[in-house]
Amino acid sequence: MKFNIQSKQLLTRLNAISKVISNKNAYAILDNFLFELEAERLVITGSDMETRLTATIEVPGAEGAGKFAIDVKRILSLLKELPDTAMSFEIDDETLEVNISYLNGRFNAMALNGDEYPAKNVSDSETLTFTLSQRDIVDGISHTVFAVGTEEMHPQFMGVFWDIKVDGITFVASDSHKLVRYRKLKVAPGIERSFILPTKPATVLSSVLDRNVLDPVQITVDDNSATFETGDLTLTCRFVNGRYPKYNSVIPESNQYNVNVDRASLLNAIRRVSVFASVGGLIRLSLTPDSIHLSSQDLDHSTSAEETLACEYTGAEMTIGFKSTDIIEVLNNLAGETIELRLNDPTRAGIFYPAQQEEGEDLLILQMPMVI
Repeated sequence: MKFNIQSKQLLTRLNAISKVISNKNAYAILDNFLFELEAERLVITGSDMETRLTATIEVPGAEGAGKFAIDVKRILSLLKELPDTAMSFEIDDETLEVNISYLNGRFNAMALNGDEYPAKNVSDSETLTFTLSQRDIVDGISHTVFAVGTEEMHPQFMGVFWDIKVDGITFVASDSHKLVRYRKLKVAPGIERSFILPTKPATVLSSVLDRNVLDPVQITVDDNSATFETGDLTLTCRFVNGRYPKYNSVIPESNQYNVNVDRASLLNAIRRVSVFASVGGLIRLSLTPDSIHLSSQDLDHSTSAEETLACEYTGAEMTIGFKSTDIIEVLNNLAGETIELRLNDPTRAGIFYPAQQEEGEDLLILQMPMVI
């Protein structure tokens, strides 16, 4: 086998594919990229058994056909040290010796038999296909993935829930203490289906797609997995097993008190006050009609802090507590200059919204308070 390729083009694709490869794999062959050459097309694959990402590259003038596996770390280390230059790969079909030549240099290594690489799982269940724009997918994942859970005792929370309707799609994530619901209102998938996309493939998908590219993504789902195809990239992953809770039922509809405040001012004030908080990170928010008084203390170290911000508040005066890291995370993931916080009492969840929703979007973040 023989083919020529530009080093930068190859490195770009290998960097993307490497995101699915685990540091510790159950099978040694998964520490390698799978290269498959056929009819002037090079298909490169990476996998951790649960998630599989492939890229297709046109290689005009290629000779031969076959497949081989080459070490991930070695080939990436080489490419990162090279300028953008033409490279020539020659692979001995019998010994799998790989000779890579470039500029005035040459690299030599032994590849593994590509037949040993795990094949893509084929499902016998019924499949459904729909399309979404890259922007819709990236927005849905980026607005929610920060809130997914990490506790293996609750696997249904370890991913982004896709609730797909004929005329819209909702992305949801929760760790049981916070919940994010992000609706895309101006999309029409044309099918009804729901699934939980695990955190890792969700993150990989968000990183390899470009929200500024208009090319659609074709999504094919069966009972256990989904395949995302766009351009020269294809990602396949298994779903998280389990039934996702009825997320709408935990979002209170009776929160009657509203707070409107500058997002950046509140975020920066909480960061300052949290420096003096106890290990639990409790931040008290005391609300009056025209101000929020922030306070924290650490009795073990005899420290405390307080700060007051202007706001617009309609409701009875109250004091509610949030964990500093939680509310900082919430505010970091809301856009816009002003945010709205809806409350009912100090023991019930607060709901955070951007004061101005983006057109065709509906975003809210529910956060449970701490006991004061």
